[in-house]
Parts: sequence; C-alpha cells; structure tokens
Amino acid sequence: MAAIAGRACVTVVLLLCVLGGQALDLLMETTTPGNSPSTPTVRCRCASYPNVTLCSWPEPPHHPPTHYVATYSERHSQSVTKHCHLIQPGSASSDVISASSSSSDRLWHCHMPSLKLLTDYIINVTAVYSGSSSFHLSSFMLEDIVKPDPPVDVTVSPRDSKRLLVQWSPPPTWAHLDIFPLKYQIKYQRESRGIPQSYNLGPIESNWVVLKLKPGAYLFQVCAKELLNLGECSDWSSPVKITIPRTK
Repeated sequence: MAAIAGRACVTVVLLLCVLGGQALDLLMETTTPGNSPSTPTVRCRCASYPNVTLCSWPEPPHHPPTHYVATYSERHSQSVTKHCHLIQPGSASSDVISASSSSSDRLWHCHMPSLKLLTDYIINVTAVYSGSSSFHLSSFMLEDIVKPDPPVDVTVSPRDSKRLLVQWSPPPTWAHLDIFPLKYQIKYQRESRGIPQSYNLGPIESNWVVLKLKPGAYLFQVCAKELLNLGECSDWSSPVKITIPRTK
C-alpha cells in the first residue's frame, strides 16, 4: 500500500503469481477521497476453440464507470497491444452472448478474435471513473479457458420397460466439430432423493446413450467438453424429467 502526500491518493495492489501454471492476476485500485471505484472482476472463456474468445465482467449496479478501456497482448511480446472489441450490456450482440450465461448481471464483453494457439496472453481491463480508475490485469492461455456452451435439445425417452434413450445435440456455438470434436458427460439422479450419478461417454460414442435404471422419477442433464480435455466441461444443460413406471 502506498500514499502520495498532497494528492491523498491511495493505491492497493494484489498480486498472485502461480509458477508452473503461468497464471497471473493483478488487481489495482486508485482512489480519491469520497470515491471508491469498483475493480472489474474479469472472467475469460473460449466457447468455440479456437476462434471465439470472450472476457466478461459485470457492470457495477450503483456507480458504473464513465467508460472502460480493454486491451490485450501476447505475454512475451507486449510491445504490440491490441484493443478489444467491447460489447455493451443490452446490445443485440450482448443479448445473444448472455443467453448462454446463467448470470443475472449486466455483463460487458471483450471479444478477441484470431488468438494464437499455445500462446500466453495478457488482458488489461480499466474502469474509468470521474477522478479515479481501477483495472484488472490477468494472463491466460487459450487452451486453459476452453468451455463450450451446454448441449441443446436434450431428450429422454423409454427404450423398453427398463431402459432409457438419452439424446442431445452439440452446442450450436461450437463451430469446428469436425476438427475439434466434443465428448459428453451425463448426470442423472432421482427427482426426490439419491446421489447424482454420472456417465462419461468415450471419444467414439455418438450423441446418445442407452441407460438401464430402476423404476422411479429421474432428472437428466448433459455437459460437453473438448475431446482432448482442454479447459473444462460446459455448464449442465437444463434438466429433463422422466418417470420409469413399475412393471406389474
């Protein structure tokens, strides 16, 4: 913490550096008396490897900044800095992006097209207020932030008296299934009780599976993940309910 006499300026810096994982997060806040700006909380995600990368952050509900400045660069070539394409909350593009998000916040988005594979990037998001500013500085590698959107069109139907057919479609936002295939995980549990169970599909299995379960009411959900385990699994799809009746 540092103070500058005569200007009454206070700077708070939090630095986290994880060696090996090559992760770096730096939050910096510069304030003037009577004004406490909110530091952007930035999360980056690649929803369609490798061409759709977005970094997002919520707009403060009570004291939004006058504007944001977002830039990014290669970590080992910071002399070349590019400006993000900013997408404001409430815009048509933002509504399409936010439709796949479970967040209720008004989200700003920074679109970074055509990033290089296996390359560390640094993003700097600065919130500019009247008389003050704050920024979030972090690094990422494209392969670490892969997270597809959830599968769609999930259906569960009886195959016979004891077996269920679970089907789904890949997320429509994942653009290169032929080059970067997805694999899937199914989660199911009894509606009123029971521990969630999961079923992992292998790389050569299709977008369906047959499961043999005991009679009862079940909830099914599906998530998608890049075939080579890049990043993390998508959020779970909306639950689908089905009841297996008891046989007489």
